[in-house]
Amino acid sequence: MNRLLALAALVFTSAVSAQSWPTQPVRVMVGFPPGGTTDVIGRLTANELSEQLGKPFVVENRGGASGTIGAGVVAKSAPDGHSLILVPSTHGTARALYASLPYEESDFVAIGLIASTPYVFVVHPDFPAKSFGELIALLKASPGKYNYASTSPGTAQHLGGELVKKMAGVDMVHIAYKGTGAVMPDLLSGRVPMMFENLAVMTPHIRKGSLRPLAVSSLKRTHLMPEVPTVSETGMGLEGFEVLGWFALLAPAKTPSPVVQLLNAELNRMVAKPQIVTKFAELGAEPLGGTPDRAAAFIRADQEKWARIIRDAGIKLN
Repeated sequence: MNRLLALAALVFTSAVSAQSWPTQPVRVMVGFPPGGTTDVIGRLTANELSEQLGKPFVVENRGGASGTIGAGVVAKSAPDGHSLILVPSTHGTARALYASLPYEESDFVAIGLIASTPYVFVVHPDFPAKSFGELIALLKASPGKYNYASTSPGTAQHLGGELVKKMAGVDMVHIAYKGTGAVMPDLLSGRVPMMFENLAVMTPHIRKGSLRPLAVSSLKRTHLMPEVPTVSETGMGLEGFEVLGWFALLAPAKTPSPVVQLLNAELNRMVAKPQIVTKFAELGAEPLGGTPDRAAAFIRADQEKWARIIRDAGIKLN
């Protein structure tokens, strides 16, 4: 009898928490400076949730250490549904890249996946390889001769190259820059001939003929650039190759389940809107959605995958 009373009390408390939440503005932490893709998607998400729920959702930018500083703040916040964090795919690599973090993965509960962004592998127009298969043959014939760029160590651009090296058994040299602005002059001039980069960043240069796309990093061709094959289509040991940027919404662990479920439903409602799909496409992104369990499994699988690649490549960030 006591157990039944306790269960009834729990159900009643959960219902009340869902009905009364939020009682104050909801903070949506973005662990990066304003203006980048993560910030844009964070603000888009906050604005839509504000409109859908009729309550204020406010973005707070707390940049530093690939988003881990902001994540640490939210991890220590009260689990009452008033502090959320929008994380990008760097959340999937941080644990393996950094010796210590200001949070544990168990400090969070997943609310849902928002969107993914495939990368496109581009080369300078004068580069001899006309396809990704020709690139792999060239790298096999001349190990260590060719360089590829990234915007900084440990990014998807860097790790995508490491995954190519591991799966295809080739050798190319990683050149790290300090951001997209720094890498583009060398990439466009051919000083560094190739790179994985976000579709939205590369599309204008591809259209101008300043760069040539060889392959996209998703498992399936993207409707944003359907004429470009996937890396996986190349074969040559690269079957199943996938590198995605992604964005998800998390909350502190022990956030009431009804709040998590309500937020998940609103997130799925958001990503299904035609105008949001269009806005995502402008960013080179495609909507995801799904259950909290799907988001948790997706993040966990991504973390495990990159931990192996990072360990084998000996990559560490301070």
